[in-house]
Amino acid sequence: MKPFSNRSFGALGEKLAAKYLRQQGYKILYKNYKNKLGEIDIIARDGREIVFVEVKTRSVSPYLGGQYAVDKRKQFHIMRTAAYFLDAKKIKLQPRFDVLEMEVDRSSGQLIKANHYKAAFAQTEDYARF
Repeated sequence: MKPFSNRSFGALGEKLAAKYLRQQGYKILYKNYKNKLGEIDIIARDGREIVFVEVKTRSVSPYLGGQYAVDKRKQFHIMRTAAYFLDAKKIKLQPRFDVLEMEVDRSSGQLIKANHYKAAFAQTEDYARF
């Protein structure tokens, strides 16, 4: 099998993440959603919550979990993009910010393990200044 580039490896992880979320009962609303403020890997619905998911694809389990790979700067961009999305779409559901780390065998493309960090971070300030 041809080796994965970093971009195709990340895309594979996002595809596997969407499949995993569907199996967990989530309804996928958007994949790779973009607006003028940024991009969110997956937007899904989980009951009464709208979930903004940052996907991290790994070939080997890191020492720190995927939730630590999303620093404060990245969190700010995701939350601001999400606030714009919620306002533009007039969605009143409770938002939640998850990190989904997908451990994938880089040579075969097979999922080894999914580490789902629900509510990995939370909005702490007002992002209405678009």
